[in-house]
Amino acid sequence: MRVLLSAYDSRGGVEPLVGLAVRLREIGAEVRVCAPPDEEFSGRLAGVGVEMVPTGQSVRDLVTGKTPPTAGGVPRRAAELTAAFYDKVTATAPGCDVLVATGILPAAAGVRAAAEKLGSRYVYASYQPVSLPSPHHPPIPRPGRPLAPDVTDHQALWERDAQDVQDVFGEAINTHRASVGLPPLDAIRDHVFTDRPWLASDPTLAPWQRPADLDVVQTGAWVLPDERPLPADLEKFLDAGEPPVYVGFGSIPMRDPGDVARATVEAIRARGRRAVLSRGWADLALVDDQDDCFVVGEANHQALFRRAAAVVHHGGAGTTTTATWAGAPQVVVPQGGDQPYFASRVGELGIGAAHDGATPAVESLSAALGVALAPETRVRAAAVAGAFRTDGAAVAARLLTT
Repeated sequence: MRVLLSAYDSRGGVEPLVGLAVRLREIGAEVRVCAPPDEEFSGRLAGVGVEMVPTGQSVRDLVTGKTPPTAGGVPRRAAELTAAFYDKVTATAPGCDVLVATGILPAAAGVRAAAEKLGSRYVYASYQPVSLPSPHHPPIPRPGRPLAPDVTDHQALWERDAQDVQDVFGEAINTHRASVGLPPLDAIRDHVFTDRPWLASDPTLAPWQRPADLDVVQTGAWVLPDERPLPADLEKFLDAGEPPVYVGFGSIPMRDPGDVARATVEAIRARGRRAVLSRGWADLALVDDQDDCFVVGEANHQALFRRAAAVVHHGGAGTTTTATWAGAPQVVVPQGGDQPYFASRVGELGIGAAHDGATPAVESLSAALGVALAPETRVRAAAVAGAFRTDGAAVAARLLTT
């Protein structure tokens, strides 16, 4: 059995494929992963013995602005991604039984086209329900296509979303399909998603609501216990006092990271707590030389979050899932995309607070921390963690191989 997994995404979108790949290998499948050529992705996959096929440009360079914008903007970049994933998949996966696509739509469209040419089974998976059409929630706005503020009917917004996908990506994807001998599509989004997409999220944290037109298969989150030790200097810091508040914004390049670090550290100190700052793609750094703060780079978040008093983060699917699984109270400072959804779920579940606005200020963050650090919030976070399904990757692996 040969399976190829693919993602053009940040770390939070690649990490679930690590869990799924390991579970697939445990039941005898041969697995490869097509992912962006960033060192942290290749290193993580190499650490579990899974071959990675570098595909497309560095996501970190694109997100942080190190890669200059291309002429033609989003449509041109979409065309490049579709072609890159089609080329790599068709070259890597002849005879492959199943192709699994996650991540942004143009890359997934390249994988779907490769599946058509190779005659392989194809599965599209999302890490959050709000990416999939539903009468229960609105779509996430497409690049340059804000949702109509005067439209509240979800069905109408999803119909507009289908047209937005066609307008933004249609020419690029259909031009590529024609170049490889495939017919054009007049409903690209639905073709890529299929009528039976998978949802790789925990049913308590991010459930799929029914009734809905799509026959969604919710497997549970694709998580894998991380056994890597924490850095020795971080262990020393953690052992030296009370549990700190973790602050990190993952793959989000925050505007004015120095101001963000100062505001968060001041808010944490106002609550009488120490702080661990994750450098991340925002490049957070210490604001002074006091010994109540520590900056960490790459680290085992599962282990670190279990030792944190609270976790302040951006609300990406990966970080929210890990913090929920760890039983850590959370403060979510959403920046966009699916993050407002996860911020609302954290608040609704009583496992933390959604920060009001994308820019943390001392007063607003201190207020949110007051909710997260309350004893009843930790009790609720522990209860939700106890209900967290850890078998999502194993469920998905069985479905792929039967």
